Amino acid sequence: MVNIAALEPTIVWEHFQTLCDIPRPSKHEAALRDYLKGWAELRGLETVVDAAGNLIVRKAATPGMEDRVGVVLQGHLDMVCQANTGTVHDFFNDPIRPVLKDGWLIAENTTLGADNGIGVALGLAVLASDDIAHGPVEVLMTLDEEAGMGGALGLEPGLLQGRMLINIDTEEWGEFYMGCAGGIDVNARRSYQPQPLPAGFEVRQLTVAGLVGGHSGADIHLGRGNANKVLIRLLRELEAVTDLRVATFSGGTARNALAREAFAVVAYPAADGDKLAAYLDAFQALMRFELAGVDEGVSIAANLASAGEVLAPADQQAIFSALHAAPHGVKRMSQRVAGVVETSNNLGVVSIADGKVFTNLMVRSLLDSGFRNLAGEIVGLFRLAGFEVDTEGGYPGWAPNPASPLLALFQQVYRQQFGADSGVQVIHAGLECGIIGAKYPQMDMVSFGPNIRGAHAPGERVEVASVGKAWQLLQAVLAAVPASV
Repeated sequence: MVNIAALEPTIVWEHFQTLCDIPRPSKHEAALRDYLKGWAELRGLETVVDAAGNLIVRKAATPGMEDRVGVVLQGHLDMVCQANTGTVHDFFNDPIRPVLKDGWLIAENTTLGADNGIGVALGLAVLASDDIAHGPVEVLMTLDEEAGMGGALGLEPGLLQGRMLINIDTEEWGEFYMGCAGGIDVNARRSYQPQPLPAGFEVRQLTVAGLVGGHSGADIHLGRGNANKVLIRLLRELEAVTDLRVATFSGGTARNALAREAFAVVAYPAADGDKLAAYLDAFQALMRFELAGVDEGVSIAANLASAGEVLAPADQQAIFSALHAAPHGVKRMSQRVAGVVETSNNLGVVSIADGKVFTNLMVRSLLDSGFRNLAGEIVGLFRLAGFEVDTEGGYPGWAPNPASPLLALFQQVYRQQFGADSGVQVIHAGLECGIIGAKYPQMDMVSFGPNIRGAHAPGERVEVASVGKAWQLLQAVLAAVPASV
């Protein structure tokens, strides 16, 4: 472990230490929010908790800069909670304890929460500093971003006073983001009547593991495997080899993370055991061949298990036909922004047990019409298989504005500070900017951040040096914000 608060710049890292110490799964950020509210009030800062539970902290301008345009620094308090199998970690009670390796702060067997803890820590550093120049500043810390954008969706119009918003929630240093995808969740549910396990059947648990996983928006174009899709495909193929009966299925743990592991308890005639084992070996070799270069560590295992009941053949056929046909991955590349995914879907969570089926799919698109159309196709598919389907959490994308004055300011200051040109991107991942922009249509917005790798998966890491550069840039931008017209 490393003393995070001793890293440079300490004014940033001491706050990230706090965010590692206080658990903050989505929908369970209240303890952290209340702690930060008390911290801010002890410093004499104005605090507001809105109806959605978001925390806003206001800091007056430094002397002589009262006429500058007000700036909102924005990040979200929650984090995606993922851990490797065999790792004992209670995200509701245990602190995150990362290590330092080759200049990167890394949580080796869990997520780190640099997404978006580093962004929040940078905003808190501005509030804590007594020696940086800035106009009026608000730090907006939202809740529930990772599980449905609930904080941003519930943000009250008219509450924010600033006219420029700096979202600190992207993961590529030296790149400024001016647009992002919107999205919507599709939830499908179905019941079934289990049948007794047939006589003479052997029971095993099939496990797909060893996949890298990752962010279902930022990493969807990399072609990584999805454990749900891999295991569903295996089950469908095994149905042609033996009288396969499925007892339970469990795969994926988050809507916005690529599923790294999936498990199915299955039964088959005991006489087919050798044939099944040979097929699993061949299937693992095939998956490693297909996923070479991105997920060649994929593994298929079969271990003895027990089950008293299995799905009826008709239910199994309907359920797994729909899951097999459900789209995953890139649907369409953007024709407006070169090299950027326009529309995609992630088969994030699948659960089959005790007579109930549930699956969650997260659809994203740079076009609001794009995610609604793909979501509609998915809804239709599952309804044909007898599922009850609903959509929830729809949020708009953030339309790019290449003429943004704030973007121009960031580019100018970056060039002055680092002697090089920055990049400009549109990101397929969802940011809160689109939602906030819909409530504050006159708000000029830019997103930036340090180098973060592996967000939403165990092994998530942040480059320490790039955090220092982000702090340097943020101070310089705040000092250069123009006077209000």
